[in-house]
Amino acid sequence: MLYPFDTLLNTVNRELEKLEMPNQPSGLYEPARYALTLGGKRIRPILTLMACNLFSSEIDKAIAPALGIEIFHNFTLLHDDVMDKAEIRRGKPTVHKVWTANHAILSGDAMQIIAYQLIGKSPADTLPEILSLFSKTALEICEGQQYDMDFEQRDDVTEAEYLEMIRLKTAVLLGCALKTGALVAGASATNCDLIYRFGEKIGLAFQLKDDLLDTFGNEAVFGKAIGGDIACNKKTFLWIHAMQKANDQQKAELQKWVSLKEFDRAEKVKAVKNIYGEIGVKEICEKKMDTYFGEAMDALSAMEVNVLQKSELTHLADQLMKREV
Repeated sequence: MLYPFDTLLNTVNRELEKLEMPNQPSGLYEPARYALTLGGKRIRPILTLMACNLFSSEIDKAIAPALGIEIFHNFTLLHDDVMDKAEIRRGKPTVHKVWTANHAILSGDAMQIIAYQLIGKSPADTLPEILSLFSKTALEICEGQQYDMDFEQRDDVTEAEYLEMIRLKTAVLLGCALKTGALVAGASATNCDLIYRFGEKIGLAFQLKDDLLDTFGNEAVFGKAIGGDIACNKKTFLWIHAMQKANDQQKAELQKWVSLKEFDRAEKVKAVKNIYGEIGVKEICEKKMDTYFGEAMDALSAMEVNVLQKSELTHLADQLMKREV
């Protein structure tokens, strides 16, 4: 039986609602519950269930690790928002704005532990490999976040460095989610590696799409303030190519905005965005996205699974590239 996306989304949301957390201390668990009720696309747990469903109709055994991956992802968002001083997440105030930065940090820590508890409920015969994969992924995400922070203080970040950073910070968790589902279902080592590659490449394209939306998206649709990367001097794919292709006047203008300690946020975002438009970095980014999407589809095509079984994953990947949020 092939489960459609909406059925899997309903399953994930229902299971998250059923998840029990202690009531006390409220300052620890209320922020965690709040974070999980903000919604989101639930892409990672759905990918875990989809991957399991490629090889088995028994997706129930993948639910616990799927929830663990989703809670881990939300834990990273709590800490990211503190580090980025973000005020809006999914159209609502971030945890550290509703409570404090200390609440967000400690609640995030608790969510990480809960995530490991759920990963630990994976089937016993696959648990060692799943736990090893999850721990490796968790450490890689920390590495990616550190690179992201380091890059804010540098003006010489290369495209290769940036792509490796987003691979670690974003793409590996999508690969982990998919491979976890495949492992639970007992897929072959070849298929497990291919589905991880599919997730990793889709993850790279997904993050580049996020970069585009952060600068060129519709704030009302995107769910958070546009221009956050520009305001925080993040060396995104857009920024790197803008600096490479800018003329002397454009480069001086970009460097001026990076050097300012105090500025009007809206003015800075508008000025940098205008230069991006003049240089055409949006189109360069879209071309790179298309390359990664093609590599992801090649990996999916190589998997030893009936084409019909792959249809939901193919459709989801396509939708992720067309999204406006």
